[in-house]
Amino acid sequence: MAKNINKIAEALGATVVGEVPDTGGGAFGMSRLAAILRTRLEPGQGRRPGRPSDPLWVIQRKVPMSQVTLERLTQLAESISTAERKVSPMQVAAQLLEDSLNRVSS
Repeated sequence: MAKNINKIAEALGATVVGEVPDTGGGAFGMSRLAAILRTRLEPGQGRRPGRPSDPLWVIQRKVPMSQVTLERLTQLAESISTAERKVSPMQVAAQLLEDSLNRVSS
């Protein structure tokens, strides 16, 4: 990241409104991803609330992927899940997709 992001934003006529968390790789990246998901996932509402989800995730699509990718997402979800909060492979995929898109300049 640039050393003076505010100066760059000003030169572009933009305003810095926040930072996107960098989940990174390895064990520390996994820990950051788990922390992000734990803070963003909220219990469902109603009589049968179901699995916690991010309230900003309002669109649900089917995303094709290989069996290997699904297995890796499943492993990540199992390692992030706790007794209090189960994380699904698709919740991990959604968070990773959002993080990746936020890193790509438009």
